[in-house]
Amino acid sequence: MHILLIHQAFAALDEPGGTRHHELARYLRQQGHQVTIIASPVSYLTGTSKGKRIRKQTDDLGVTIIRSFTLPALHRSFIWRVLSFLSFMVSSFINGLFIRHVDLVWGTSPPIFQGPTAWLLARLKGVPFLLEVRDLWPAFAVAVGVLKNKTLIRLSEWLERFLYRHADRVMVNSPGFIDHVKARGAGEVALIPNGADPEMFDPAADGSGFRESYQLADKFVVLYAGAHGLSNDLDVVLEAAERLKQDRNVRIVLLGSGKEKLRLQQEARDKALDNVLFLPPVPKVEMRAALAAADACLAILKPIEMYKTTYPNKVFDYMAAGKPVLLAIDGVIRQVVEKADAGIAVPPGNPAAMAEAIHEMTLNPVKCRKMGMNGRKLIESRFRRSDLANEFITLLESMRRRDG
Repeated sequence: MHILLIHQAFAALDEPGGTRHHELARYLRQQGHQVTIIASPVSYLTGTSKGKRIRKQTDDLGVTIIRSFTLPALHRSFIWRVLSFLSFMVSSFINGLFIRHVDLVWGTSPPIFQGPTAWLLARLKGVPFLLEVRDLWPAFAVAVGVLKNKTLIRLSEWLERFLYRHADRVMVNSPGFIDHVKARGAGEVALIPNGADPEMFDPAADGSGFRESYQLADKFVVLYAGAHGLSNDLDVVLEAAERLKQDRNVRIVLLGSGKEKLRLQQEARDKALDNVLFLPPVPKVEMRAALAAADACLAILKPIEMYKTTYPNKVFDYMAAGKPVLLAIDGVIRQVVEKADAGIAVPPGNPAAMAEAIHEMTLNPVKCRKMGMNGRKLIESRFRRSDLANEFITLLESMRRRDG
């Protein structure tokens, strides 16, 4: 099969950000399928150009990546963000017209604006359209307060329902999304959950090189790796750090980038939080060393009801690395972590509980290591990327047979 993926937020393995799609594409290629990805040259994480001047490139396994024009204005304002989405929607459609012999078009949301591009290309080419839902947009945007205009909300919800109804199959990465998409018109829904590749990480690595680079030797390191945005509620982490200032053994490392990072850095300076270290984002190929240096890893979202539906990618990477998860997210992902005894869950939005949990972890290093290995075992048995990729291939092939 030749699969065409339209994905503005795509990140390759040598770039910062979530690399689920590159990992899946490479596995598809290894199984003999052809994959073409139309992606943005602008980082969805930082909003700046990735510095890739090559419009078309092919990785070492033969996955083709086409960089399509996008306004580099994701973090400038809401209006500029929409314009950036629309620029990619149009340019990716034009580029997609010239991709030949396609058997299936795969669209992914968010941003939802690339969904119409994938749908229209699929219809023009006479092939099935797979819509992947990674976040419940616009519901999440409304819940967090990013999308407030009633007219825009109605238009966005109309577009959401249109795509669900017109997709040949809707794929979700969390069981918490299924009821939402079905209630809004999705017919057949497939669950291919987020997962991780355990071979990318080594639980036995000591991470000493990373620790020495940032003066973290002999510290209890709590690592957060990911976006620094409105949804990530990192102000709570700073408040927890303030409560832990007297414990000179603890360091909280915030690795990543996003719209809120500069403000958070200023807040940490104002509070004299010398137990918090901000680091720039690193490509997925360098995350092995960063996670190896951590004693525990943090996942956090705002205490919003909608976020109880999520399966955050970072949690699965943390577990694959054999690290205990400090989880400030309720809902389906909490069920996964607690059932596996792979970490400690605290109420979202509660800095006192977070600080207490970190303190408890520092007193129980043996328990922490055991929880980390419990998470690793769960990834190997239920959330291994190669197993999930096989399920994905089965889904794609079933869609092609039905269309044929």
